[in-house]
Amino acid sequence: MMLGVIADDFTGATDVASMLVRAGMRTVQTIGIPGLQGNGDVPPEVAAADAVVVALKSRTTPPAEAIADSLAALRWLQAAGARQFYFKVCSTFDSTPAGNIGPVAEALMAALGTAQTLVCPAFPENGRTVFRGHLFVGDELLSDSGMRNHPLTPMSDSNLVRWMQRQSQRRAGLLRHDVVARGAAAVTERLAALQADGIAHVVADAVDNDALRTLAEGAAHLPLWVAGSGLALGLPAVLAAQGAVTLTDHAADLDPLNGKAAVLAGSCSTATQAQVARWIAAGRPALRIDPLALARGEPVADEALAWARAQSDAPLLYATADAATLAQTQAALGVAEAGALVEHTLARIARGLVDAGTQRLVVAGGETSGAVVQALDVRTLRIGAAICPGVPWTQAVRTAGQAPLKLALKSGNFGGPDFFTEALVAA
Repeated sequence: MMLGVIADDFTGATDVASMLVRAGMRTVQTIGIPGLQGNGDVPPEVAAADAVVVALKSRTTPPAEAIADSLAALRWLQAAGARQFYFKVCSTFDSTPAGNIGPVAEALMAALGTAQTLVCPAFPENGRTVFRGHLFVGDELLSDSGMRNHPLTPMSDSNLVRWMQRQSQRRAGLLRHDVVARGAAAVTERLAALQADGIAHVVADAVDNDALRTLAEGAAHLPLWVAGSGLALGLPAVLAAQGAVTLTDHAADLDPLNGKAAVLAGSCSTATQAQVARWIAAGRPALRIDPLALARGEPVADEALAWARAQSDAPLLYATADAATLAQTQAALGVAEAGALVEHTLARIARGLVDAGTQRLVVAGGETSGAVVQALDVRTLRIGAAICPGVPWTQAVRTAGQAPLKLALKSGNFGGPDFFTEALVAA
C-alpha cells in the first residue's frame, strides 16, 4: 500500500476511493479502523491494494473524539505500510467554527511531523470550485447555496481561509489561481515561501481538473493533504511517475450481481429531494418513513419491510423531506433525535431486505450510509466504477456463508435527478 486515506464520513470515503480507482489505483475501503490479523499481518484485500480508505464517522462528532479516531486510523494505516496520507473532507467543507477539519488536520500534521498541508475541497466535476479562496457550489457562493441551511453544519461563510483559521491554531493562507496556472514548479515554490512565512494550512484555488492535477504534482512532497475527492484525480499519475504504484485498467472490476435491489434515502439535500420526486413521478414504488410515527412507537420498520417485500419492482424507502417539513420535525423531536430515529430505522430495514435476499442497495445520505453498513456488519468494500462523479458501486468483502452484496453509498448532494434509476442500470 502506498496511499492511506482517512475520510470523515462513509459516502465521502467511497467518493475519494472512486476517484483513485478511476485513475487505475487498486483501492479498498474499510468501515472504521480494522484490526490486524492475529499474526500482525494486514488482511489480504488490504495487502493487495495500492490505496486504502478508512471511513470514519467523525465529521460531526465532538472535536476530541474526531481527533482520537483520526489518529487511530493514521496509526493503523502506517502499520499497514502507507507512506503518504490524505484527510478526505466534504467538497462543501462541511464543518463548524469549532471543527472538525482544522483540529483533525493539525493533529495529523503533528503526528506526521509536518509543518504544512494543502487544503483543497474543490471537485469541479460536481460544481465545487475554489477561486480566490472562496468556495463555489455551481454558480453560487457556498454561503448562498442550500448548504447554508444544513441542519448540522450550516456553511455561512464561503471564505475558506477565514473558515479554516477559525478552526485552527496554526496560520492559514492562500495559494492563488494565478500561481497554480504557472504549473507544478510554481506551486512547489510558492508552498515553500508560504511555509517560510509560517503558513501551515494552504488553501488552494482550483477551478478545473487541470488545476487539480497541477496541485497534486506541485504538492507531492507533502506527507498530508486535506482535500475533497477532486485532488485524488491527479494523485495516481503522480505516484505512478514516482514508481510508487503501477496503474491498471482493471482496478474497478467487481463481480456481476443481478439480484433484487432497493433504494434507501435518508438525506434531505436538494439533490436527493429531486431524485425522490423523479422516482415517484415515474410511478415506481415508494414509501415515506415518518419520523413522527417512529417517535410515537409505531411499527414503521416492520410495516415498511412487509411492503417492500411485496413489490415486484425495486422499492424506494425514504425519509427525505423539504426544508420546511424537516424544520417542523426537528422542532418537535430535536435535531439529533430526529436524525437518529431515521438512521436506525433505515438501517434496520436494510438488514431485513438483505436477509430476505436483496443483493443491491442504493443508499442516499452520509449518516444513513454509515448506519446501513454498520447494521449489515460490512467491514471492507471493494471499489468499482463510478455511477456519477463521486459515487461508485462497491462490493462488500463477505465472510464464508454470507450472500454477495453490492452497495452504492451516495452523498446527499451528489447525482442528477435520475440517479436512482441510473445506479440500478449500472449495477
